[in-house]
Amino acid sequence: MRLLVCAGGTGGGIYPALAAVSELEAQGLDRDQVLWVGTRGEMEEQLIPAAGIRLETIKGGAVVGVSPRESIPNAIRLTWSVGTGTSLIRQFKPDVMFMTGGYMAPPIATAAWMQRVPIGIFLPDVEPGASIKFTLPMARRIAATTDGSAAFVPSEKLEVTGYPVRPQIRAATQISKEQALAQFDLKPGRQTLFVFGGSRGAQNINRALMAILPDLLRSYQVIHISGTLTWPEVEENLDNLTAKQGSWYRPYPYLHQRMGTAFRAADLVVARAGASMLGEAPAFGLPSVLVPLTFAWRYQKVNADYLTERGAAVQLTDETLAEELLPTVTGLLGDTSRLANMGKAAKALDKPQATAHLADFIVGLAKEGRSW
Repeated sequence: MRLLVCAGGTGGGIYPALAAVSELEAQGLDRDQVLWVGTRGEMEEQLIPAAGIRLETIKGGAVVGVSPRESIPNAIRLTWSVGTGTSLIRQFKPDVMFMTGGYMAPPIATAAWMQRVPIGIFLPDVEPGASIKFTLPMARRIAATTDGSAAFVPSEKLEVTGYPVRPQIRAATQISKEQALAQFDLKPGRQTLFVFGGSRGAQNINRALMAILPDLLRSYQVIHISGTLTWPEVEENLDNLTAKQGSWYRPYPYLHQRMGTAFRAADLVVARAGASMLGEAPAFGLPSVLVPLTFAWRYQKVNADYLTERGAAVQLTDETLAEELLPTVTGLLGDTSRLANMGKAAKALDKPQATAHLADFIVGLAKEGRSW
């Protein structure tokens, strides 16, 4: 099987595709049978070559949610990229195209559809973004993280696989809470709050947390991933904490190998509502306080609503975060019964076989071939 992958933009789309490719490799797929198409200047330029996968990039950018000065040139570049995609497909001769989104999805999907390559889409978020909405009519089948996506895609094409949690994160579900806490030099006697806002960070979450740290650290311990952009501000704030307070606080610009361990150590997580939270929080049965990013289309709000409506999360907004974060966190951590019920609700949403199901989804499409 020769596999063309089109996934980029954010980790919420890249990591599920990487997980599926890794699973297919475990089943015998050679890496030289995989071609990944991404966008220049995005995070796939670092992640995909590091994974040993061939990457080709095209020029493009956002055409939704930006000014005409940006959207018009980007639309021209993406339209031009249909020709680039056609050349890549003719050279590579894929049996199937698998995509999760990104700027390059429409032109590459258009090229694949014109050459009758079967297209499969995975929806990391509950609601598809603009690029995926454009390509839905061209897709043979659509896999989704949750059944909530049935409101946005044709039911006859839909297959719910779950979100493929990265293997190194999933592995942490098998260690004890005590072992996870020990990796951060934290103690089992205190409840643990885990706060993060993505690899680049969430300034509003970081600032709201820093403002309440002295109050939180009287009773709780905190693991905090600030993101790389706001790390200097977080690092500077360490001078405002006493030695005793600092002994219960573990800040990092980013966690790579220990992300799963941080989830396992936590009693409650505060985060944005990106696609990964639909898989990672349920994997650990972890209650969450979600703060959907205001300007992220509306997909983060829809993700947050999905978890909230099922009892696994509560929501705050950027506008109310400064006033409500402390009472929300302390109220939840102080109500062990409610916290336990939220944890059970989160765990009920976990799909441990999501990666295998997504790999089967891709193989099934390839076996169907180019016939319609």
